[in-house]
Amino acid sequence: MVLFYVCIILHFQAIVDSYHSFMDPPLPKPSFNPNKHLKEEFVSNLSGTSLLEIVIATVIIPVLFLIRHSISSVSVTGASLKKKNHDAPSRNRNLKLYVVTLSLDFLVIVVPMLLSFTVLSDWNYIWGSLFAILTMLYIATKRYGGSSPSFEGEPNSLRTYITSYRVIVMIIACLCILAVDFRIFPRRYAKTETYGASLMDLGVGAFVLANSLVSRPARNITSVSWKTAIVSTSPLIIIGFLRLVTTTGVDYQVHVGEYGVHWNFFFTLAAVSILTSFINISPRYSGAIGSLVLVGYQFCLVQGLNHYLLSNERGTDILSQNKEGIFSIFGYWGTYLVGVQLGNYLFFRSNSSGFRSNRSVRMRVWVLSVLFWLLTVLLDRHVERVSRRTCNLPYVTMVLAENLEVLAILMLGDFVPGTKTSILEEAFNRNLLATFLLANILTGLVNLSVDTLSMSSITALLILLVYAYILSLANGIADYFGVKLKFW
Repeated sequence: MVLFYVCIILHFQAIVDSYHSFMDPPLPKPSFNPNKHLKEEFVSNLSGTSLLEIVIATVIIPVLFLIRHSISSVSVTGASLKKKNHDAPSRNRNLKLYVVTLSLDFLVIVVPMLLSFTVLSDWNYIWGSLFAILTMLYIATKRYGGSSPSFEGEPNSLRTYITSYRVIVMIIACLCILAVDFRIFPRRYAKTETYGASLMDLGVGAFVLANSLVSRPARNITSVSWKTAIVSTSPLIIIGFLRLVTTTGVDYQVHVGEYGVHWNFFFTLAAVSILTSFINISPRYSGAIGSLVLVGYQFCLVQGLNHYLLSNERGTDILSQNKEGIFSIFGYWGTYLVGVQLGNYLFFRSNSSGFRSNRSVRMRVWVLSVLFWLLTVLLDRHVERVSRRTCNLPYVTMVLAENLEVLAILMLGDFVPGTKTSILEEAFNRNLLATFLLANILTGLVNLSVDTLSMSSITALLILLVYAYILSLANGIADYFGVKLKFW
């Protein structure tokens, strides 16, 4: 009887609450991000740019690194670049001179990169062509002018080129994730909605490939067990969940069509790492198996899977809610496997972790880059258009072509007198993942603090320059004091 009266009371209370809700609807909860929907629309329904513009834009960035290396004033910091123990701070370095040199690196490398992505983007065809011509003329002058450097390069210079390439991938990602929220960032460089190619589309694929080229299998080192892999990738999984919780908690803008409702970049990296450890494949066969995975996945896409993945309709189950992120793992895993064999074939000697000579590597990288670009054009025209959202085969070949192009241009440093690295590169290389985490935090703070869509071009550029310098300075200070955050 008591239970009966309790049910009657609760039912009556529910009716009363419903009446009050109808007559006096509750006020909406305050949002940390009132322009969320506008910002989501700002990065939606984009179609990208041409493959040619990506090629040209890719030329500019590594040439900036070569220009900085040729200046050679990095030596003012003393023994910092030549010390054998890179995990301990050098007492021979002066902090003031270190910051001055780091700032010079920032002005020569990062500032022009940022300008080429924003206010000077319409001039990229001119700048890219001019940089390419001047670089070739400079190399020809040095080679045939009687003062040519050693074309074999310094010992371990191949290692520095790979380091520079990985740093380039990180700097581009860090600059673009904030710049895309401002109107000075061209919409053609932002991530595409379904099909098409853009600068930001290259991001995740470049991260996966950069990791695979210097992975343990690529270096002929026995792979770790799957248990160890899960432990080592647990920070990525934790960061992925933290990102999911924080973006939901502060009502941060999320483009659902990128990965899905709950999936994100960090889950993709973790999934590829764990899958690679579960299925241990020799680097000798990883390229062939990776190609089979990519071709098989592409066959499924053209047979109808692409319609499912690119549809805006979603069910209530986890798979349907995160279909883009989950199914694209096949494309990224295939990319990783191909990258393992490329790294092993191009850079590392058999049965040894030592690097090959530059002379043998340089031509291979150039040839492979050209072949992958040609293959991308053919696949894009005759099989399926490039799609980052599904990580299809044309997208993978584009990632391979673009990344090898960057490496190929960096390897021209053997023909340019000067140093092979810079303070900025060393600083970023020590804490790559930590740098990306800091960039994500700063990006979130900026978006929650200011209305990025209403900023003038000058104000937006100033914010981006300050943001980029804070990233560079934070990495430099960490490097100066020997701080290294290793996540896996």
